[in-house]
Amino acid sequence: MSDIHTVDARGLSCPQPAMLARQALEKMDKGTIEVLVDSTTARENVSRLARNSGWNVTVEDQPEGSYRIMLKK
Repeated sequence: MSDIHTVDARGLSCPQPAMLARQALEKMDKGTIEVLVDSTTARENVSRLARNSGWNVTVEDQPEGSYRIMLKK
């Protein structure tokens, strides 16, 4: 399955990015989820949530201080 589910949580304050990521994780038992955030707090919270749920996490810095978090399982 090569489809990527995207969660755009830029502009949202915590805990909203983590809550949106959790909803996406609960809908998928495997695959790839891209989460876009624009704060270090959201980056850390989403990454921790995904790792604790058994997902592999890769974080990429994006222009203008945002982050692309790739979750794969």
